[in-house]
Amino acid sequence: MVKINKIAVFTSGGDAPGMNACIRAVVRKALHNNIDVLGALRGYDGIINNDFIQLDKSSVGNIIQKGGTILKTARSIDFITVNGRRKAFDSIQKNNIDAIVAIGGDGTFSGAAIFTSEYGVPIIGIPGTIDNDLFGTDDSIGYDTALNTIVDAVDKIRDTANSHDRLFIVEVMGKDAGFIALRSGVAVGAEAVLVPETQTYIDHLLNKLGGDRRKSKSGSIVIVAEGDGYGGAYKVADAVKERYQHFDIRVSILGHVQRGGNPSAFDRVLASRLGAGALEALIEGRKGVMIGLVNKELVFTPFEKAVKHHKELNKQLLSLTEILAL
Repeated sequence: MVKINKIAVFTSGGDAPGMNACIRAVVRKALHNNIDVLGALRGYDGIINNDFIQLDKSSVGNIIQKGGTILKTARSIDFITVNGRRKAFDSIQKNNIDAIVAIGGDGTFSGAAIFTSEYGVPIIGIPGTIDNDLFGTDDSIGYDTALNTIVDAVDKIRDTANSHDRLFIVEVMGKDAGFIALRSGVAVGAEAVLVPETQTYIDHLLNKLGGDRRKSKSGSIVIVAEGDGYGGAYKVADAVKERYQHFDIRVSILGHVQRGGNPSAFDRVLASRLGAGALEALIEGRKGVMIGLVNKELVFTPFEKAVKHHKELNKQLLSLTEILAL
């Protein structure tokens, strides 16, 4: 066991539904163990600029159901520099902070890995990203809520697609990974799903749309990850229109609506488990790792492995979209 008197917690990178639930769990688990908690505002910038707020039981009350993050979030340019990390360490010492809980994604954990190696500050990472692209956890905080948001939106889009016999190409988030696109595509019954992990999808899509299946459908949905490699939904729509000029095609970019909204029950429970687990890990003396949930059990993955060993796309799900789109 390690004696910890004070910790700092922050959220960094893109916001994700459930971050507030995670902050709440971190704070209340810490208070349960008589540990003082400071919240760093706007991620690493808050640490560098000595921008902290005191967090207590009441300050995290009534936030479990709220989207966004009460601590704000940002991507820090200064923290990338040696001088910026030095300022961050000076700030930590000045405030007598013994350890840090960092809630974020791969950029957050890449910075944490460097910081821990340079200064030895104990840091536990909690995966908070709708992309769900981190190795070492089955689900990241915000992923389930984002999927439900997409499904709700696309269900509405399908109503008008069917009414007008239109082909809708819907772009979802996923700059580097297609997890959101693939799972939401299965959930909405998409005609096709285009993701960065597959390279020959555009020709396959064009051939598919020219078959009998498209002729037999009153409306169709194609899900495209924003980082699909072809240039996004508008580029895909142009390619389809060039081949099939008679198609009535519409493009819908869901954008940042996917990041907002009240977290789902799944994300609230996940965030609570990971938040409390992170505190237990610090007390046990762990550092330089991300806490995750694999097969419903808490596991710990070194930062370097979490960000570099990206998950593989579920090829069975990809095949399932083809079968179910018949």
